[in-house]
Amino acid sequence: MHPTPTATDPLLRVRDLRVSFPLDEGTVRAVDGVSFDVFPGEVVGIVGESGCGKSVTMRAILQLIDPPGRVTSGEILYRQGTEPIDLVRLPPRGREMRALRGAEIALIPQEPMAAFSPVHTVGAQIIEAIMLHARQDGRKIGREQARAMTLELFRDVGISMAAQRIDAYSWQLSGGLRQRAMIAMALSCKPRLLIADEPTTAIDVTTQAQILALLRDLQHKYQMAVIFITHDLGVIARMANYVVVMYLGRVMEEGPVDDIFHAPLHPYTRALLRSIPSLKTETRTALPVIAGTLPHPFNRPPGCPFHPRCEDMLPKHCATAVPALHELGPRRSVSCFLHSDLAEPA
Repeated sequence: MHPTPTATDPLLRVRDLRVSFPLDEGTVRAVDGVSFDVFPGEVVGIVGESGCGKSVTMRAILQLIDPPGRVTSGEILYRQGTEPIDLVRLPPRGREMRALRGAEIALIPQEPMAAFSPVHTVGAQIIEAIMLHARQDGRKIGREQARAMTLELFRDVGISMAAQRIDAYSWQLSGGLRQRAMIAMALSCKPRLLIADEPTTAIDVTTQAQILALLRDLQHKYQMAVIFITHDLGVIARMANYVVVMYLGRVMEEGPVDDIFHAPLHPYTRALLRSIPSLKTETRTALPVIAGTLPHPFNRPPGCPFHPRCEDMLPKHCATAVPALHELGPRRSVSCFLHSDLAEPA
């Protein structure tokens, strides 16, 4: 059971966010009306199959959408001080947005090898980030002080022989050490919100468990809010207070982690949970899989996006209309006709 933060005002509020990519073949609606809140000190898990729009949603928060993609509508309200800032309205390369990235909102990407320059040492890149953000805040931090801060971060994230590895290049480090160095980079400016985008995908299972335990400990130590993106519900069970389930760019269900795991409402959430192995699973038994595959964005089905794969589909409604996100209680919602007034008995 994870502790529930008591803050009354969200640190981040995403409302009806839509991100599109106009291509020669047509327009891809990668994020199609996503809304959720993140409170101070809370860990929000964003879960769904690959291609569901999880990473695009997070890159929109940081204003890092690759052209020709763009946010077409919606709000991303970040609370800095007493007044929220709508990040959608900030120029992506503007001074205000650049000051927020890293200092207030930090990212741990999927592949740390691609995040570090191969021609500069890992330590030099973190030192430069610390000094840059200090200058943006009107503070002056010298190189030696920044180096001492980087060494402390290396020790915080469990990098042994920190004094030697601070001068190593990324390609000289193992996958687990690169991931720890990437976490140190993300924490270098003490952000209030950390976005972890599948941070354990490219590492082995043993190292994955160590990294997850490290992130959980650091989140408590620094009292950060965290958005944790993954396709693995087992990871969500260990890490999150609150869960948002996405499918084809839309929110299918959201709620506290205990509700999602013990009383899932959406057929997609239930299907994801059935596919998790457990100690009760008999050996040499095939795990249940979700029928069909995620549709290509150019072939988005009419109606509920999940209905072609849904075992509980209502033909009169699901194939023709898109269900709204029905609020069933405080921070408990589902986008499904089975939980609306339209549902009819079989």
